[in-house]
Amino acid sequence: MNNTRFATAIHIMILLAKSPGEWLTSDWIAGSINVNSVIVRKEIGVLREAGLIVSRQGKEGGSQLAKNAEKIDIAEIYAAVKNSDVLGKKNQNPNPACSVGKEINNQLNVLFKDTDQLVLDFLKEKNLQDFSNQFD
Repeated sequence: MNNTRFATAIHIMILLAKSPGEWLTSDWIAGSINVNSVIVRKEIGVLREAGLIVSRQGKEGGSQLAKNAEKIDIAEIYAAVKNSDVLGKKNQNPNPACSVGKEINNQLNVLFKDTDQLVLDFLKEKNLQDFSNQFD
């Protein structure tokens, strides 16, 4: 994942964890991250779809965690925004006449899957509450 989606999502989640019971607006969250609120709203939609946050519209609208921060592991946040393998992408059309080219993507599939599983297993050991406590 060579983008800032996870960093943005974890930032959003930490802000919500630090404000239990409060409805934080996308504009306020965007100010903390220093990005356009459209980016925040997009990630809030993804996190809401994953069941990690709830939102409401209107004058008193905003977002908050859908469950206690202690019950959210970092792997859930990662999985919600993950859009590529940790190691990147495979070559699209390796030469099938080459001894390496004809088998590389099969072998990379295994390597990529195993690496992604290691990352998920590591992140499952960390919950949002413990991670957010670093920001007191």
